[in-house]
Amino acid sequence: MNAIADMRCVLVSKSLDLRRYLGPQFAHAADQVEIVSHPHEGSAADVRLAVAWHPPDDAFERYPNLKAVCSIGAGVDNILACPSLRPDIDVIRVVDPAQAQMMSSFVIWHVIGHQRCFATYQAQQREQRWRRLGLGQRRAQDMPVAILGFGEIGRRVATDLAFLGFPVMAWSRTAKPMPQGISGFDGADGLDAILGQTEVLVNLLPLTPETRGILNRRTFARMFRGGYLIQVGRGEHLVEADLLAALDSGQLAGAALDVFATEPLPPHHPFWQYPRIVVTPHDACEVSMEAIGATFRATAEAIRAGRRPPHSIDRERGY
Repeated sequence: MNAIADMRCVLVSKSLDLRRYLGPQFAHAADQVEIVSHPHEGSAADVRLAVAWHPPDDAFERYPNLKAVCSIGAGVDNILACPSLRPDIDVIRVVDPAQAQMMSSFVIWHVIGHQRCFATYQAQQREQRWRRLGLGQRRAQDMPVAILGFGEIGRRVATDLAFLGFPVMAWSRTAKPMPQGISGFDGADGLDAILGQTEVLVNLLPLTPETRGILNRRTFARMFRGGYLIQVGRGEHLVEADLLAALDSGQLAGAALDVFATEPLPPHHPFWQYPRIVVTPHDACEVSMEAIGATFRATAEAIRAGRRPPHSIDRERGY
């Protein structure tokens, strides 16, 4: 450890060079935290903090005094799935207002695309066909949008859509205060109720045992016929065969998919060529380097002061 730093932070990832990715952010805390890479061959007693993204199975087992693991994103399911994560270790997610704004603009793009039939115009362009939809255009107030998941990002998406005139509903596991103009639903009964009033469904849920596979045949069947799915939660939320069946039957008119159970999406996956599916490469939004750095520094300060770090998730809920 260097002469000034009084804490070690270990970097653990199977898929990303975190030292290179976050080097400038780590430099801001170099006088307080020494960065080491996993597996750390020196003394592990001073390793009290980790930064992780898709950690290997043994990522945390050799660090007995580890207090917290920082994700580099809002999602933490890849960390919670690690077998060596002990129950007493806090898991920290990044909260970034800029990320919420990016996600909101991405969702709005697809909601308006469905409302204004942009896919039809794109098809007509490829066919060199000039035809206005005219009276077929719909008003925002005639297209109800439901948002599954009402955290920081869901709140921003809901508020922005409501400002544009869309009727907006939001569902969460438990009841939450709703901004003016947004209808709130919760629990199993609330999920059935909200789906029965939904044309556009936006999934922003965290991945938990209860939400895995929630975008399924039953969910799609309860929506308005000709509905639209915007899937920006986690790939494992979606039952892929059920989506294709709903599109084939006309129950859904289309879907925008940004997250997938297998990433990158395999070359021969049917989603690539399906004419009413829009595929984007898990790029709806991202957290800023500054937000990751601020979370890392706040976590280190909390550990040093003996406090629970901000943005620690509820391990039982998974978010």
